[in-house]
Amino acid sequence: SDVRARYMRMRGYNVLFPIGFDAFGLPAENAAIHRGVHPHKWTLSNVENMRRQFRSMGTMFDWEREAVSCLPGYYRWTEWFFLKLYDMGLAYRKKSPVDFCPKCNTTLAREQVWGDDRHCERCGTPVIKKELEQWFWRITDYVDELLDFSKIDWPERVVAMQTNWIGRSEGADVTFLSEQEDPIVVFTTRPDTLWGATFMVLAPEHPLVDKLTTDEHRQEVEEYKRQAARQSEIERMSTDKEKTGVFTGAYAVNPVNGERIPIWIADYVMMTYGTGAIMAVPAHDERDFEFAEKFELPIPVVIKPPDWDGEPLAEAYTGPGPMVNSGPFSGTPGDVAVKKVTEWLEEQGTGKFAVNYRIRDWLISRQRYWGAPIPMIYCDECGIVPVPYEDLPVLLPEDAEFLPTGESPLKFHEGFLHTACPKCGGPATRETDTMDTFACSSWYNYAYLSPYYKEGEPIHADSTPIDPEELKYWAPVDVYTGGIEHATMHLIYTRFFTKAMRDMGVVDFDEPMTVLRNQGIILGEDSEKMSKSRGNVIAPDDLVKRYGADTVRAYLMFGWRWDQGGPWDSQGIEGIVRWLPRVWNLVLDTPPSSPPAGGKEGGIADLQRWTHKTIRRVTDDMEAFTFNTIIAGLMEFTNALIKAKGTPVYGTEAWEEAVETLLLLLAPCCPHIAEELWARIGRPYSVHQQSWPAFDADLAADEVITLIVQINGKLRARIEAPADITEEAAREAALSDENIRRHIGDKEIRKVIYVPGRLVNIVV
Repeated sequence: SDVRARYMRMRGYNVLFPIGFDAFGLPAENAAIHRGVHPHKWTLSNVENMRRQFRSMGTMFDWEREAVSCLPGYYRWTEWFFLKLYDMGLAYRKKSPVDFCPKCNTTLAREQVWGDDRHCERCGTPVIKKELEQWFWRITDYVDELLDFSKIDWPERVVAMQTNWIGRSEGADVTFLSEQEDPIVVFTTRPDTLWGATFMVLAPEHPLVDKLTTDEHRQEVEEYKRQAARQSEIERMSTDKEKTGVFTGAYAVNPVNGERIPIWIADYVMMTYGTGAIMAVPAHDERDFEFAEKFELPIPVVIKPPDWDGEPLAEAYTGPGPMVNSGPFSGTPGDVAVKKVTEWLEEQGTGKFAVNYRIRDWLISRQRYWGAPIPMIYCDECGIVPVPYEDLPVLLPEDAEFLPTGESPLKFHEGFLHTACPKCGGPATRETDTMDTFACSSWYNYAYLSPYYKEGEPIHADSTPIDPEELKYWAPVDVYTGGIEHATMHLIYTRFFTKAMRDMGVVDFDEPMTVLRNQGIILGEDSEKMSKSRGNVIAPDDLVKRYGADTVRAYLMFGWRWDQGGPWDSQGIEGIVRWLPRVWNLVLDTPPSSPPAGGKEGGIADLQRWTHKTIRRVTDDMEAFTFNTIIAGLMEFTNALIKAKGTPVYGTEAWEEAVETLLLLLAPCCPHIAEELWARIGRPYSVHQQSWPAFDADLAADEVITLIVQINGKLRARIEAPADITEEAAREAALSDENIRRHIGDKEIRKVIYVPGRLVNIVV
């Protein structure tokens, strides 16, 4: 990203390239606990160390705009955002089963639970469920906007990951009534199968379970609920697991045919999707089929499979087909069945069209010390009361005991806990949970515009956390580089935050960053993610000390595709170690003898073509973020210049242009050597104050191109051709190729398609 920022500055843009430190959260706190130091001290010492490392690498960060999220001047605005979200009805508190890491001793957002085994993304410990009173942000209020990517240029993979995570599905909410008249609402994407619903299944956690369960079945139901609570979500949803469940003793009425159907509970139904209740249609759902077979429940067919002869099904049929055994809808074609049944349910008052989402509201409470305090107060008289804006920040006490216990450490800090109610002045207590660290990082791109804005001044509900003039000039972010691992966490959260900020009146746009590009991860030499515990960390300090910053920068560009990454190769850097001294000698050393006479004009023309082709190539690669091929191109150009140095072109204007071009193209990549050499050849001002070189299109054009020749879309030949070849000549060359003639044989040529400069496709 530093190379790209330097390139854009040379292109004439005013570039804001800031740096900051997302400094709250579990990793910093756990590391501090492990070392027996305070998180504040540990974090700031790491910040200082990283500043030094970044500077040693020659980064062009704007250090005057640095933001550190654990400083009060920053997190008071995070608290301000919390209060604004609360005022807008987007922050709320409720009791719910949440994901809890028993090692980190804190709750986790759904996005922080990873893998099929549902482990904590920070420490790898299996996650358990726990019932707690927690704070949430209503990210679900923005789901349809979050599914709209039309205003941004983001990688397809990230768009797909966010789309799948949000998980929009259309169907119907259908109301079943229990025999006690309790409404049980189910969401289904297949209302056309309602006539095949022969039982209902509730999640063990469903709030109606206790009320519906009869005394005769209560003991069995309670035991089953306890067993289900001990399982992970993945275990419960596994298709390989034998289906289990118990009958509640209660019945419901199927609203489409009036049939009495039993109500069961089973662990394969989750409260986290839909309504936590399903209508079980065993003939057309695999899990329901297994359940019905095990417990000998009816399996009527209501969607006709191809070639069905009326016999019982050997397995669930989940494909399309006309409705059968469905009362007035029997014979309805499958492509219109869902729509027609949904409309009928709405007419009957027993159902309605509905959209369901996989994503859940953002759980932001954390039972840990190292995070931004949640600015809420609890009063026995007034209930939940927000901290007045003027009293922000609620400071995180540095003398708190921060070892994790499973409860919020701030609960045991008397000075923090006890306060006065802002409404009545009576005794009250503060919220002792802290915010998820992603709360701070969801708006950091705006914090760079005016770090610690209005620090020391009181703030109000109508204040703004960002200097309006800076915001108007810079925002939104033009190009953002970040890892794919943030696709369903930070990158969703920051989009939600920007849309909420728009509705607060803070910004007047919808998306935080226009262009997103993902970089890969450089792994240890053992192909594992770098970790001190694995002992495979490659320290930049050692590399810079041994090789110099420019060599390290160039190898980071050259060693891997930027968007893919890969394992570190200690031998790979040696190529860069050899290349940069060759650049130095090329520019500064005088040839040992006079170049041979003759051939000067041809040599100049060749050198000019090399120069302008290299400008074009490196420019294209900069735009495409293909940094490895930038270095490869500069290496080839260096070799070409070394060969040319011993010819009559040395010392000509073309030579001077070529050397200047090499240094200008090198400047974003290896800023130190480029600066030094620029000064040594007597050029005024800094190389970094120069314009990016422009190429002459005629000189940069390829003289010879490779045309792909296809027959019916299949590659059959490659032919060399002049770059300015006409369509007629390209067609003739393709049809004259021996391999092409052999593949065509006596087939009739229907047409020949020519894509200029690229391919000839012969349709036979």
